[in-house]
Amino acid sequence: MPPKKDDSKGKPALIGITAPKDEDFPSWYQQVLTKGDMLEYYDVSGCYIMKPGSYSVWEKIQAWFDGNIKELGVQNAYFPMFVSSRVLEKEKDHVEGFAPEVAWVTKAGTTDLEEPIAIRPTSETVMYPYYAKWIRSHRDLPLKLNQWNSVVRWEFKHPQPFLRTREFLWQEGHTAFLTREEAEKEVLQILDLYARVYSELLAVPVIKGRKTEKEKFAGGFFTTTTEGYIPATGRGIQGATSHCLGQNFSKMFGITVEDPKNDGEKINIWQNSWGLSTRSIGVMVMVHGDDKGLVMPPRVAQTQVVVIPCGLTVKTTEEDKANIMAGVTEIAEVLKKAGVRVIADVRDNYSPGWKFSDWELKGVPLRLEFGPMDFKKKQTLAVRRANGKKESIALGDVAEAVPKLLEDIQAEMYAKAKASFDSHVIRVTEWDDFVPALNNKNLVQIPWCGVTECEDEIKDKSARQDGEEVDERAPSMGAKSLCIPFDQPEGIIKGETKCASCGRDAVEWCMFGRSY
Repeated sequence: MPPKKDDSKGKPALIGITAPKDEDFPSWYQQVLTKGDMLEYYDVSGCYIMKPGSYSVWEKIQAWFDGNIKELGVQNAYFPMFVSSRVLEKEKDHVEGFAPEVAWVTKAGTTDLEEPIAIRPTSETVMYPYYAKWIRSHRDLPLKLNQWNSVVRWEFKHPQPFLRTREFLWQEGHTAFLTREEAEKEVLQILDLYARVYSELLAVPVIKGRKTEKEKFAGGFFTTTTEGYIPATGRGIQGATSHCLGQNFSKMFGITVEDPKNDGEKINIWQNSWGLSTRSIGVMVMVHGDDKGLVMPPRVAQTQVVVIPCGLTVKTTEEDKANIMAGVTEIAEVLKKAGVRVIADVRDNYSPGWKFSDWELKGVPLRLEFGPMDFKKKQTLAVRRANGKKESIALGDVAEAVPKLLEDIQAEMYAKAKASFDSHVIRVTEWDDFVPALNNKNLVQIPWCGVTECEDEIKDKSARQDGEEVDERAPSMGAKSLCIPFDQPEGIIKGETKCASCGRDAVEWCMFGRSY
């Protein structure tokens, strides 16, 4: 879209974000990613280049999560990205869930392949034939493998950077256990780690819960999930999922061991799979960004602090200029030694104001200004990106004060997002209140019967009926079940409380919403 006019001057706004977040969210999202130096569009639709600004976030997520799963005994491995059609189709329910999205290789040069080769949409069917080979005894259990890789899912019409892309980066853990109890324990351990990635690294609140039978992983036993919320659109978004696959895949792939408690009787093992993708970066951007650009949580920001010389004019003496530049460099060096990711912006072809806007666009959490008055007072002025709050810091305190300030910013960003999320989770018990709550950009929890047909009806009844074509990924679509929250509200009385949609007896609270 063309740049919007600056009404005060009548000139195009050439720098910064020209689409307000609350008025044109899709354009805002595209601009904040490209102008914030996170992403570049590629010439294959649905594929994008992750620039250092975003890939560095993924590296920090990867390092944190990788360290934590290794403490649980998980090891990293790598399996090929190609899977034969006969193997992919071996597990019927599983392949049906992914069939529309599978990309196939059918030629090598000009020669047709004897058998089409799929590019993995996920790796269960890639890995499990080898689990059957490796797991020969209960003594080979548990087997806990994870891989960091890309997957390809091709079937959709409206790609969105990070949220729905035809190739994306993720980790996928695949673990095997002797007993159901071991498997279910790990499912929740991993889900807790996913929730912590969002809350502790990305400053994004999530709700943990279980997916309904309709929404669970294809071919799995049950699925647990972290569900987030995008305030600007009022839509929910799935953050990460941890699946208990039960014995479904081990039966299909013949993964059996002798039961150590029952004289060698053959039993199928229990399996889990779990994944977190670069979608998490898009969620972070959508939750925290504003009309000036990105707002990066300090723990994952590529650059946490920028130091900018200020107050230099044509009348500034060479000695004063040298003192300011030396001071900026010294502040940056002190912070580097303190473990802060810092840049001293000493470019002399840009004004301080231009630099302020540039680093605000990129979302750097903290700006330190250093000018002639700061030199005299032996201080620096700290300006927070998230809320613009300013405070002076004595130069002698910089090494201790700045890291603490960054942690304060991280906590404030989470608290702000949590307050917004909490205020938009509405509980209703009557259907007449459901759609109005939904249309006010809320996620809605209702007493629910647990019946799939009712779930389908809720989606149909809550779709906006305004004459326009209903697109599955547009805000007009109906509400789908997001999760059955683990933290269940009180109020359901067995045999008395009715489902808010169909009037059957309610068995639990379920959270519904329009979603990505």
